[in-house]
Amino acid sequence: MRNYGNRRVLVTGGAGFIGSHLCERLLARGHEVLCVDNFFTGTRGNIQHLLDDPAFEVLRHDITFPLYVEVDEVYNLACPASPVHYQFDPVQTTKTSVMGAINMLGLAKRLRVRILQASTSEVYGDPEVHPQHEGYWGRVNPIGPRACYDEGKRCAETLFFDYHRQHGLRIKVARIFNTYGPRMHPDDGRVVSNFIVQALRNKDITVYGDGGQTRSFCYVDDLVDGLVRLMEETPDDFTGPVNLGNPQELTIRELAERIIELTGSRSRIVHRPLPADDPRQRRPDIRLAREALGWQPTTPVEEGLQATIQYFDRLLAACG
Repeated sequence: MRNYGNRRVLVTGGAGFIGSHLCERLLARGHEVLCVDNFFTGTRGNIQHLLDDPAFEVLRHDITFPLYVEVDEVYNLACPASPVHYQFDPVQTTKTSVMGAINMLGLAKRLRVRILQASTSEVYGDPEVHPQHEGYWGRVNPIGPRACYDEGKRCAETLFFDYHRQHGLRIKVARIFNTYGPRMHPDDGRVVSNFIVQALRNKDITVYGDGGQTRSFCYVDDLVDGLVRLMEETPDDFTGPVNLGNPQELTIRELAERIIELTGSRSRIVHRPLPADDPRQRRPDIRLAREALGWQPTTPVEEGLQATIQYFDRLLAACG
């Protein structure tokens, strides 16, 4: 990747799982980073190792309220991203996606800078098209328990493209598929963190439904590489949306079996009823990312799972 020059970069949700890795990568590239987070799901522990870097600054702020800072570009990652967290306060989740987008777009408009929206594969809902490509409009239940997140992110995309068309704002939209790695929250309800924590504790591994539903898991380092490439390596007329994820598809049962094997766990797999509106299939079509960004995941699932297992093993040991 070319040297993009030193920039002052705003990362909302910067103390979260993906956000903290993004802050780390941007600092390594020589940028100054302003990390903004309300610490609802993000933690200071995720960014503790960055606090002594003079190029790193932290601001506690909720982006549902306007923010007045001076920066050269904006990555908008702020929003609870796991069902446990985004369903805890669904109204606030929708506000974060919609009002947060309006506030960050307004900031980018005033400063005339590029802004990237971290959207999600959940905009495709429970898809009728497989794998999912960027031209697919999705199949989302607008009144279901997941709608606060799914529809909030869809509305945020609408706002980004309307600001682009109406105000000429330079936007980038990434649709992020299931991402995993160190700094995931141990109680976020996501399948990778759930399975690893249960396996390390030798507890039953909870599989919802028959385990035949599929997901595609992208290691966080690969995902961050895609975000940075989208922001820094594409011309202004390339807006996206672009899928960022791993096209290797696994059933949930296969994932559970791999984690049991990698941890040497005595856990058993037990089945529970499938949650409402849970997608049956999820796999990205990443042809656009390959063509426009020169990007594709490079971390094998086993390697990424090993790194994630080691992280959770240390975390659980520290917690007693």
